[in-house]
Amino acid sequence: MAQVQPLPVHSLPVVVDANAQPAIRNITTTDLLDSLSKGLQDFSAMPSHAVFLCIVYPVIGVLLFTMTFGLNVVPLLYPLATGFALAGPFAAIGLYEMSRRREAGLPVSFGHLYLSHTRSRLGIAVLGLSLLVIFLVWLGVARQIYVANFGYAVPDSLTEFARAMLFTQAGWNVIIIGNIVGFVFAVAVLALSVVSFPMLIDRDVGVGTAVMTSLRAVAVNPINMSLWGLIVAGLLFLGSLPLFLGLVVVLPVLGHATWHLYRKVVQASSGPLVEFRPLPTGRHPVADFPVSLFKRQ
Repeated sequence: MAQVQPLPVHSLPVVVDANAQPAIRNITTTDLLDSLSKGLQDFSAMPSHAVFLCIVYPVIGVLLFTMTFGLNVVPLLYPLATGFALAGPFAAIGLYEMSRRREAGLPVSFGHLYLSHTRSRLGIAVLGLSLLVIFLVWLGVARQIYVANFGYAVPDSLTEFARAMLFTQAGWNVIIIGNIVGFVFAVAVLALSVVSFPMLIDRDVGVGTAVMTSLRAVAVNPINMSLWGLIVAGLLFLGSLPLFLGLVVVLPVLGHATWHLYRKVVQASSGPLVEFRPLPTGRHPVADFPVSLFKRQ
């Protein structure tokens, strides 16, 4: 099996853990920008794979948009849109594996996106369900904030809803309190998942170790991790504006970028690696189209 090649030695200072936990590096804003740049490079090099993986994501957004208006729950439209930031780390799992293989100089195929380690699958499932619970709790809290200010009456139109939100005291209460509470949810998800999902893909570790490493990464780099969270939230918001269709580009770029951020934050030699799955010969999954037309069988 091919192994990940050691990365070049960084000049960044390393924070050493006496309990032999994965070592955490201090990162800078330059590392954040470099991670975004490498994420864009990965997306440019593997667009067919990324779009195939992420096309479902904006489609779900459009369905949620339609469902929101169909069920007359317009007040939940904004919480649903911002909730994408809470589910993003789990949705980008396949993108981490693609960047991992490309970094190692190995071929990338849709077949490689299946997780190759049972322990990792269990940990990822547990974290994914945790994010789902957080997302549902956020929707419930957001609805209660709205009800506390406007009651159970539903606006007749989007125009009426916008007027009530922007030009009444109750509307400003919802905006201010809702964004503060939403920020708390976003910080919790960032701390739990910014490193844990990529680490479970990359290393033979348990979910507890991955989550603790993610929490430590945020604790060691509070300012730059907060800045990263703002970058992610801002890009996801921009991608959600045109009926969520911008997420076709934003989500894969952020997913690939998160992988590179993980590589910068967690020392490369920490823990045993998960082996790469071999590329099946003579088979080209549908996600490889149209690139597979030009490959030799």
